[in-house]
Amino acid sequence: MEIQHRQNDKRGMFFARDEKGIFAELTYTKKENNILTIDHTEVRPELEGQGIASKLLAHSVEFARENNYKIDPLCPFAEVQFDRNESYQDVKA
Repeated sequence: MEIQHRQNDKRGMFFARDEKGIFAELTYTKKENNILTIDHTEVRPELEGQGIASKLLAHSVEFARENNYKIDPLCPFAEVQFDRNESYQDVKA
């Protein structure tokens, strides 16, 4: 699975696609003070439970580290994963 990234001045997304189109996405909004607010994570229902959303989140964390961003995990999935994963705390806003 190849995870792609698209962004503009205010928003961005990490996503994966197949022959049917995008099957998983994590979207964020860029806020002041280099904060990315993760506002939505979704995986096509028949693909849920395979760790795809976790991989998207891991990519967003790496992106934040490489670009000096902090993450506000507003999306319920991201919030739970940040609570569970001690290694993400360095980028938590």
